[in-house]
Amino acid sequence: MINQLSWKVGGQQGEGIESTGEVFSIALNRLGYYLYGYRHFSSRIKGGHTNNKIRVSTTQVRSISDDLDILVAFDQETIDVNFQELRAGGIVLADAKFNPTIPEGADVTLYSVPFTEIATELGTSLMKNMVAIGATSAILDLDPRGYHEVVNDTYGRKGEKIVEKNMQAIEKGADYLKNELGYNSQDMFLEKADGKKRMFMIGNDAIALGAIAGGSRFMAAYPITPASEIMEYLIKKLPKFGGAVIQTEDEIAACTMAIGANYAGARTFTASAGPGLSLMMEAIGLSGMTEQPLVIVDTQRGGPSTGLPTKQEQSDLMAMIYGTHGEIPKVVMAPSTVQEAFYDTIEAFNIAEEYQVPVILLTDLQLSLGKQTVEPLDYSQIEIRRGKLQTEELPEIENKGYFKRYEVTEDGISPRVIPGMKNGIHHVTGVEHDETGKPSEAAGNRKEQMDKRLRKLANIQFNNPVHKNIQHENPDILLVGYISTRGTIEEAMTRLEADGIKVNHAQIRLIHPFPTEEMLPLIESAKKVIVVENNATGQLASLLKMNVGYANKISSLLKYDGNPFLPHEIHTRSKELI
Repeated sequence: MINQLSWKVGGQQGEGIESTGEVFSIALNRLGYYLYGYRHFSSRIKGGHTNNKIRVSTTQVRSISDDLDILVAFDQETIDVNFQELRAGGIVLADAKFNPTIPEGADVTLYSVPFTEIATELGTSLMKNMVAIGATSAILDLDPRGYHEVVNDTYGRKGEKIVEKNMQAIEKGADYLKNELGYNSQDMFLEKADGKKRMFMIGNDAIALGAIAGGSRFMAAYPITPASEIMEYLIKKLPKFGGAVIQTEDEIAACTMAIGANYAGARTFTASAGPGLSLMMEAIGLSGMTEQPLVIVDTQRGGPSTGLPTKQEQSDLMAMIYGTHGEIPKVVMAPSTVQEAFYDTIEAFNIAEEYQVPVILLTDLQLSLGKQTVEPLDYSQIEIRRGKLQTEELPEIENKGYFKRYEVTEDGISPRVIPGMKNGIHHVTGVEHDETGKPSEAAGNRKEQMDKRLRKLANIQFNNPVHKNIQHENPDILLVGYISTRGTIEEAMTRLEADGIKVNHAQIRLIHPFPTEEMLPLIESAKKVIVVENNATGQLASLLKMNVGYANKISSLLKYDGNPFLPHEIHTRSKELI
């Protein structure tokens, strides 16, 4: 028996590849297995090769596997594109319809199963994915009846007969492999899981759920890959909590609408990807100047311009810190797991209101769309902090003057009111202004207001700005990453340790303001610092050099071909760099 397995299904986009992976993985998640999935898909509605690679384990996994145990192919292109990932002794399950072939002499077994034919005999070729799942179940020694709950949840709205037909397709797929093709190997029998119930979700779902739990009741957004799932989730869920989602005409409108709703007292946000954030930059400056809370989610993807809209990249980092014109206080956060995406979304709203600044929650396609097992969330951790928002009756102002919305304070944070409050009248403008909001170009006032705004983040409180995995006082290597690289780095770290190399790991979760105090001792103690990131210019490494120094110790390990890092890549290239 084995305790871990890698499975991939592939075919043409639009022929049920995603649903095949969903039914397979959800069923195993409910049995208590841990899963980590990553979808490769094209930037089109239908057509083009797509695949879903899913790692199944009896213990927590947070990265894609290097190799592949089972490849389920609905066309020859799937075999041609993905065959090199198969390990020696691997299996290809392919639809007999296209007369599948594998390279001659390969140490891989091909089982040609009539997915389409069996499904058609049951009523429709659309059920060929269920036949494939059944064949997979035979290899893993899983009872096909274990899929009934998932099939019922997925297709139950279409009627009991449809559920029954899909279950028959799964059972016939298993029977064909065992009885017609004589499969009787136990090489890939999975160890039994613990049976515990855990969540199975993508990062975007966690962000959307975090927004609800954090008190957000309004979202303004424009659809864009890979952020759209946040909006789609909240369109269904937010009205149940008295909230609403508005699909705006563009990202500029989404951002300014979010600023307006925050000004009115609601907790609101928007979400987009790199091209959308480019359009929002002027509005982010407006948030900074008017000191209105603003939360924005940036789900990074391949750029520039339209770039690689459905592929992995981490190249928005510098733009999110320095992209706006002028100088404003800003917070950039970077969760590294789905759990952190949930909790950090809540914290983003708290920080935005406490410090009255724009907060950018920076994710990437792998974290946003990669589906994985998540331990139950702890709702007792949730805390709502609204900072200096005035909710009590305001004292009357002498001579009926204006409320000092932008009052100069020691911590740089001014009192904030909701429009319409008695004695709270003030100006709001995007030009420089005095304490009441009245436009002012006076040099002294300009310096006073600028200094006030920039003081806000001097003492920012952020729990665990750097996730640290410290094994040694003086390591040979300090591996540094952010967002979705965490799991892959952790796996590579284990392999490096097995090679006798001393390794520590730091995953940076607060990008701006930079956690210099936390990173300095880690870098000082290491012989070599290797920064792992999905971009071509080493943006995170540049930030380390700018904020911490020790440039002579720091090397970059980069990947920017649209694909996530694999553990062996970090393992091998780290050894080369030392």
